[in-house]
Amino acid sequence: MTVGLSAANLANKWLDMLAATAFTAPAAFYVKLHTADPGASGATAAAAGDTTRKQVTWNAASAGSKAMASMSGSWTNGGTNETLSHVSFWDASSAGNFLGSAVLSSTQQWNTSNVYALTALTAAFTPIAA
Repeated sequence: MTVGLSAANLANKWLDMLAATAFTAPAAFYVKLHTADPGASGATAAAAGDTTRKQVTWNAASAGSKAMASMSGSWTNGGTNETLSHVSFWDASSAGNFLGSAVLSSTQQWNTSNVYALTALTAAFTPIAA
């Protein structure tokens, strides 16, 4: 199973900051739908119904957690019947760098003409010293 942060494009860069190696944060954050684990590069099992990435904006972090503020639109299935189970995260609307992936809280049957939108997305670190 490879769900999680991209070692090369995100995790290692965050860790290198501990040794004063500068990290340039992505200018934007995008989400793409998948029908299975996206794999270590984010390229596996992309949903066929709508292959676009949607931009996510975030609220300010608090107590080691950050919640989605908004998402730029929704996905509309253009002609397939499939089950959505995962999402991948990117720093660009096309091409760009794979940042990581996650499992949806529940699978979603996605049929022709159905619309799908994320209603919540949270990133968190634990444990947090209190």
